[in-house]
Amino acid sequence: MQDKKAVVILSGGMDSTTLAYDVVSSFGSDNVTALSFNYGQKHARELECARQTCTKLGIEHKVLPLDVLNDVAPSALTRKEWDVPEGHYAEENMKQTVVPNRNMVMLSLAAAYAMGTKSNFLYYGAHAGDHDIYPDCRKEFVEAMQHAVKLADWNEVQLFAPYLDKDKGDIAIRGKELGVDYSLTHTCYKPVEDLACGKCGSCTERLEAFDKAGITDPIKYVE
Repeated sequence: MQDKKAVVILSGGMDSTTLAYDVVSSFGSDNVTALSFNYGQKHARELECARQTCTKLGIEHKVLPLDVLNDVAPSALTRKEWDVPEGHYAEENMKQTVVPNRNMVMLSLAAAYAMGTKSNFLYYGAHAGDHDIYPDCRKEFVEAMQHAVKLADWNEVQLFAPYLDKDKGDIAIRGKELGVDYSLTHTCYKPVEDLACGKCGSCTERLEAFDKAGITDPIKYVE
């Protein structure tokens, strides 16, 4: 696909980082741009990880400001006065980490960028483990957005979420195949300086994923 261009949404977490490696393996580094969003997330360290990954892959990286999400879509991930809950994603309290409609907003901006740069494809890393807690990672949402993005401009952009039927462990297995440098990823919602807490839903799911893939997580944890 050397004559095609792709845009990938890169948060700096392990899912989107694996996806970035995957997209580069298909399109080549000269044909890929990564977009990250600064929406006032408490775990903003992920943006630095995204930057380092893009440098390593040799791809262009853009960070778009999206602070308005903190005003219109309150969440434990953005409001300083809200505590990030601990536990597994399957628990009801983890819904506090949902940023309402975040993916639709980000996908809309990313689609606009793809259209403006005459890119052909747009990728984001929704996966099967997200479905229960994040409504905007469900198959029905992705299909609706795929249709909408196609209709939004004369320069047709195709939206893909290739990990939609994979869980985080499957993604880690794919990352192992691709040689992903997971030391340059950040997942924790409650970091203590440069250490991951090991207790939030995001950390719990990450550790389970590495266990399934049979690889050691290279980042450091408080416990």
